[in-house]
Amino acid sequence: MCGICGKLNFGASPRPMDPQLVKTMMGTMNHRGPDEEGMFVSGSVGLGHKRLCIIDLSSGAQPMGNEDGSVQVVFNGEIYNYKELRAFLLTKGHRLRTSSDTEVIVHLYEEFGQECVSRLQGMFSFALWDQRNRVLLLARDRVGIKPLYYHLTEGSLAFSSEIKALLADPSVPAELDAAALDLFLKFHYTPGESTLFRHIQKLSPGHYLVVRNNAVTIAQYWDLRFSGARNHQSDEESARELDSLLRQTVADHMISDVPVGVLLSGGVDSTAMLSYATEVRGAPLSTFTIGFGDELCPDERVGANIAARAFGSHHYEATFSAQDFANCLPKYVWHMEEPVVEPPAIALYYITKLAREHVTVLLSGEGGDEAFAGYKTYRNIVWLERIKRALGPAAGAASILCAAAGHMANSPRLRRYAPLLNMSLDEYYYSRAADPSDFFNRRRGALLTDGLSRRMELDGRGRNLGNLFAQTEGLETLQKLLYVDTKTWLPDDLLIKADKITMANSVELRVPFLDHRVLEFAASLPGSKKLRGMQTKYILKRAIANRIPKELLSRPKTGFPVPYETWLRKDLKSFAQEILTDRRTLQRGYFERQTVEHLMNENGAGHNYSKELFSLIVFELWNRIFLDDRSKLSEHPECLGPCAPVPMLA
Repeated sequence: MCGICGKLNFGASPRPMDPQLVKTMMGTMNHRGPDEEGMFVSGSVGLGHKRLCIIDLSSGAQPMGNEDGSVQVVFNGEIYNYKELRAFLLTKGHRLRTSSDTEVIVHLYEEFGQECVSRLQGMFSFALWDQRNRVLLLARDRVGIKPLYYHLTEGSLAFSSEIKALLADPSVPAELDAAALDLFLKFHYTPGESTLFRHIQKLSPGHYLVVRNNAVTIAQYWDLRFSGARNHQSDEESARELDSLLRQTVADHMISDVPVGVLLSGGVDSTAMLSYATEVRGAPLSTFTIGFGDELCPDERVGANIAARAFGSHHYEATFSAQDFANCLPKYVWHMEEPVVEPPAIALYYITKLAREHVTVLLSGEGGDEAFAGYKTYRNIVWLERIKRALGPAAGAASILCAAAGHMANSPRLRRYAPLLNMSLDEYYYSRAADPSDFFNRRRGALLTDGLSRRMELDGRGRNLGNLFAQTEGLETLQKLLYVDTKTWLPDDLLIKADKITMANSVELRVPFLDHRVLEFAASLPGSKKLRGMQTKYILKRAIANRIPKELLSRPKTGFPVPYETWLRKDLKSFAQEILTDRRTLQRGYFERQTVEHLMNENGAGHNYSKELFSLIVFELWNRIFLDDRSKLSEHPECLGPCAPVPMLA
């Protein structure tokens, strides 16, 4: 796990690369690689690397080259099949000087060119420079576990694991992309290639970018396909195969020359990871969880302790309070770089800070819900679509509700989905209309000032998220939902959070459920093996039924729930008001003060607008940290001070 950065100047007369620029870019990512750093500069290209030592501690320094140095690579992540690849390369006559996973990328490129990417199993982003052919290759792993950003002009391409490194280049503008802000307010994260910075983009998961002969091309090398290959497999056969696959995958993900632990949320997925990891290691592991001491919030420590006792782990717990939450917000925004409405990420920051005292690598159950349909939303939408199909296209909301069973018609859950009955799947999924309490989607016009609305329209001309549902034609409803979430929610919300916040404490997080072999296995199953009646994750729970404590088998994964709703109504109410009605905030001219105050008053009166308030708070802090004074971006976030009203609003 590391941080990479660099820049290529190209064109008829490319400017020579300034080594100091690469050095400055590297300096913004010390937290990603506190152990070593390295740099390659030649002519108009520069590559930088910050290393967190995980594999081959003594000889894995980067940038790393081939025998004559004509190919150089900087790499972030882990290649889990590197030993097999290394053996293959030796048969082809390559001479490898190290036992690191990084070196295989260099020689695979010599064998296969840019198609080498499809042979890698793991999580990665890397940049490779081919000196002889004057080619720069950037690549990102299939699912987007590791981030990779870039800034492209007519004469240069800069890239990095983090946006801060790009902004260390004075030629990269720091400007708000208003169209991306529109997406953020709709989804509470920024899906797709855009970022909130107008001139900075993400390389999409499963893609590579090539600069050759002054031309830039981007190509997709992998996509999730729902093949139906296991449609006729029995439940027992599927469960047995999945159990074997997960054991092998976890074994691969435990390759490390430093201590490995497990992040426990008290649910099925993380407990399964602990079960497999303990079996593979043959000895107790260290486990970590967090609690809040709030009676209105599920205490994950209960389930985590059950799992820890069952597998004899060395268990550690962290706690944090409303004040800790507020104090961490500047660090959260600084590390996340784009506002993402993930309060559990702040809990993750505290737990990985504790974990770093004991381990360098953590396994997580992240991805089990996306691979095997663990969210209740999937179940509810599937049933909604079944009802709509059964009653035909002419049936309206009223007739469908009348046709439903009486107890369902009177249930809050069904009433919540009633507005969707006359909408197509892509319409209500993209609009997030399934959550009628979402203020941003229902009253967008009242929130935005006229000036911001005009900017959103101008910035968004010719651009859109694209209808991913168009790529799911012929698939059943559940498969459609899983595909779209794998392309948006998973990489642009959950995995960005997982990478940025764990790396904030120099911890590498590994996610075996998101190994592409596991995803492809899950995609080959019919929906009935993932959603069986009202039971979610059916085949996964069957595969691990004999592995985890019975009392945890039906326990839903809550993912370190943070009681921020309560805090924003009580402990942090004045804190939120200070930030959102401060003169600096209002002078930006983005949001109508009357509407923001209405949101705060309604939230305090019992309506749940905490997600909207948190969105506005982190967006304002993002403006202050990244746009108001970019000269401070190279400073460690501790220098920002606690996010209390006086320090932050001065």
